[in-house]
Amino acid sequence: MTTRVLVVDDQVLIRAGVAALLRAAPGMEVVGEASDGDEAVRLAAAHRPDVILMDIRMPGTSGITATERILEESGEPRPRILVLTTFDLDEYVYAALRAGACGFLLKDTGPQRLLAAVAAVAEGDTLFSPSVTRRLIEAYAPAVDQAAPPPETLEVLTGREVDVLRLVAGGLSNPEIAEALVISESTVKTHLNRTMAKLDLGSRAQAVVLAYESGLVTPGGGHAGGSRPAGAGT
Repeated sequence: MTTRVLVVDDQVLIRAGVAALLRAAPGMEVVGEASDGDEAVRLAAAHRPDVILMDIRMPGTSGITATERILEESGEPRPRILVLTTFDLDEYVYAALRAGACGFLLKDTGPQRLLAAVAAVAEGDTLFSPSVTRRLIEAYAPAVDQAAPPPETLEVLTGREVDVLRLVAGGLSNPEIAEALVISESTVKTHLNRTMAKLDLGSRAQAVVLAYESGLVTPGGGHAGGSRPAGAGT
């Protein structure tokens, strides 16, 4: 299958270089190039790309705002958005994860790494380790000037779904969560998918962000309400 990609960056040399690399790669099709957030929203609606490489810091409409608008206005399946950033520890990256981006790439990423990243997210993977997501959130969540979701946000979840969400936010992979809860990895995936559906989340990163903002876990403070998942080992 061909992966359809939209490239968004206000710097013409970066945008053109990334687009040229993608066009030369088998299985990749560049459906558009955008120089700002507004153009990105228009092209995403017109071409329905599978993956969007989204610059964060652009004049006018930022990549964060564009990400929010694209995901709000897109039908299923939603495009997978990778944000482009200069630094891996960046409050803009945190905001992009909150908006629904599924990962990020550094702008000095090598050609093969970029192509592998686009292919990976097109297949449904996320492009950062949970520990990196947690590090970003622990660094910037306390400074975000937005009211945290009320505790009742999580009342729609079962106890086991809360356990899984807590461990996801703690940086554990699916196999590690399965081991901690003494369940199968497929069961972990089922619980996580149901959690994301109930909470209307578009990515694992958004699940981590919500866990922090709801108080289920706290930056630098471990799990709220105790470190051992309910029912672990039973």
